[in-house]
Amino acid sequence: MEFNRNLSQVAPSLTLVLAAKVKELKKQGVDIVGFTVGEPDFPTPSYIKSAGIGAIENNFTRYTEGIGIPELRQAVVDKLKRDHGVSYNTSNIAVSNGAKHSISNVLFALLNPGDEVVIPTPYWLSYPAMVLLCSGQPVYVPTTRDNGYKVTAADLEAKITEKTKVVFLNSPNNPTGSVYSKEELKSLVSVIKKTGVWVIADEIYEKLIYGEEKFTSLSEFSEIKDQVILVNGVSKAYAMTGWRIGYIAAREDLIKAVNKIQSQFTSSPCSISQKAAIAALQEEGEEVKAMRKAFAQRRKLALSLFARIPGLEVYPSEGAFYLFPQCNAYYGKSFNGKKIENSLDLAEYFLNECHVAVVPGSVFGCDENFRISYAISEEEIEKGLLRLQEGLAKLV
Repeated sequence: MEFNRNLSQVAPSLTLVLAAKVKELKKQGVDIVGFTVGEPDFPTPSYIKSAGIGAIENNFTRYTEGIGIPELRQAVVDKLKRDHGVSYNTSNIAVSNGAKHSISNVLFALLNPGDEVVIPTPYWLSYPAMVLLCSGQPVYVPTTRDNGYKVTAADLEAKITEKTKVVFLNSPNNPTGSVYSKEELKSLVSVIKKTGVWVIADEIYEKLIYGEEKFTSLSEFSEIKDQVILVNGVSKAYAMTGWRIGYIAAREDLIKAVNKIQSQFTSSPCSISQKAAIAALQEEGEEVKAMRKAFAQRRKLALSLFARIPGLEVYPSEGAFYLFPQCNAYYGKSFNGKKIENSLDLAEYFLNECHVAVVPGSVFGCDENFRISYAISEEEIEKGLLRLQEGLAKLV
């Protein structure tokens, strides 16, 4: 008996595979610096934990409404109005078990076999896998370091056909950290409106912005509001990755479709986590601000250390907590007779010879780069990047 044929087109998430490998090596006593996981290393802020504990103590531990309790959906509505000036109703909101689950629900609701989904590269590695598992066909739009790893209107329009159902837009971007300005978004909005496609606006890193550019949500463009599926959650900004709460804001008919899917697949999101998420969305406490400040300092440190390593070109990311060095200048070089041909070879060399774990760029659709997450301590950042510098110097 065979499994679903779509499974043959995807592999397990390499970031999770590498994270597990790092943990195992550390258990064995190996001093590994892990730059792999996109997860804040801070504890969940105390006021959020208190809300979760309160939910348990008040026995709020049963099934809830399938797409989230009304209080949480209202907290999302209030947040979107407060942060972006956009008006939604609770009937436009669906809460799920994380932003990844939100995207999966949307793709499952929208895609029929053969429908195309346009994905700018570099992309978060799960986008193509989720599209394929939902019987869609990924179509890629390359971007480059020269244009800040951001897709242009002309390049986007050139990839949209009568088969196109959905376009992905991720800002701030994983893995590059690039952020679209309001003017850049305007140019894309004209294409989205003209073509009538849906657009999944993945804005999970919106609170992690470094610099003077204010974050602009795609939901702010009223002319395409009915085409925008805004995806967000509490994992990154509030150090709540394990609480598993994400949400979408979209047209009411899509929310009803998502509700139908989620009611059959997972029932409701975790009741306790929903209460904690309300606290997160209603108040940006001092711990959250301190965490963002620490990420900004770590970014600055990492960029300064990368500047000392010849042959690596690093785009100065404006958001998230990633850097995406271009490393292909080292391809063709060798260590102990083994040649470095691609980003996977280089990542294996870093892990085996330098005891540093990075994610090869090939899984993000860009084999000329690798990704690091600076959501680790400054001490680990310094140690890890010094090891990379020493390791790269040994390649001949």
